[in-house]
Amino acid sequence: MRVLVTGGAGFIGSSLVHALIAGGDAVAVVDDLSTGTVANLHPAAAFRSMDILDPALTEMMADFAPEAVVHLAAQTDVQRSIADPERDRAVNVDGTVAVARAAAAAGARVMLSASSAAVYGDPEALPISETASKRPINPYGASKLAAESALARTLEGTGVDFACMRFSNVYGPRQDWRGEGGVVAILGARFAAGERPVIYGDGTQTRDFIYVGDVVAFILDALDAQVPLAGGSPDGAAYNVSTGTATSVEQVASYLRAISGVLVGIDHEPAREGDIRHSVLDPTKAAAALEWRAAQPIESGLAITWRWLSANLR
Repeated sequence: MRVLVTGGAGFIGSSLVHALIAGGDAVAVVDDLSTGTVANLHPAAAFRSMDILDPALTEMMADFAPEAVVHLAAQTDVQRSIADPERDRAVNVDGTVAVARAAAAAGARVMLSASSAAVYGDPEALPISETASKRPINPYGASKLAAESALARTLEGTGVDFACMRFSNVYGPRQDWRGEGGVVAILGARFAAGERPVIYGDGTQTRDFIYVGDVVAFILDALDAQVPLAGGSPDGAAYNVSTGTATSVEQVASYLRAISGVLVGIDHEPAREGDIRHSVLDPTKAAAALEWRAAQPIESGLAITWRWLSANLR
């Protein structure tokens, strides 16, 4: 298969690109390297350093002629979205439209687009299904929800099948501890440096932490799906990509302390604006449609992540 990956030099994207190439697929990467790095790129992937809003994207994609497009390029930092909501919307909404138009013009058969648990906001009940109320509480969540609707409008009638992947909190090797809002990477980096980690809030807030390898497995399964991904219901094209298990931030810190053997204390700061108290997504739909389930227990996923962090920070 010929697959184009936007954001393919980033955390999730580079993990996906390595898996695709290992499976024999031809891969092209589009990334402006604003958060991704050259070090993450697979040498066998065709690479174009380009903003997804660059008009030249259409020509570039037509030249590669992908059968599938996986759109992972995004502005993912909640605090940055609050500081600059216009830029957040331009990247996440206008950028998704630009990629979708280029995919359709290039003759792609399917497009998978990254969304987020942030579209739900503060949930009414847990775990959260795809049809739950959407009440994002920050500009990032609002832009990802708007991007889902924009994707559907853009691809309707084009013959391109599509799906929106509502990721829960993804962690694993290659996640940048200096950004992306990745609490595992940030806490792990502080332990690796022998410094006291900082938890915003009291630490009892919970998230649905999913290992990056499980996210990659979902994408590979979706690309190989023999049934249409986009359904007729309002959330027919949306899939929670999650474990369905809640873990507190405090528990993650405890696991990392035990795994690392770095016995430092933890500092607490006030909870940040736009942070959700509890979030865990129901992955039943993905299991039923694609027979996919997250397989990596958090303890072993954190151990793999710790080994990568300690090797790359020391």
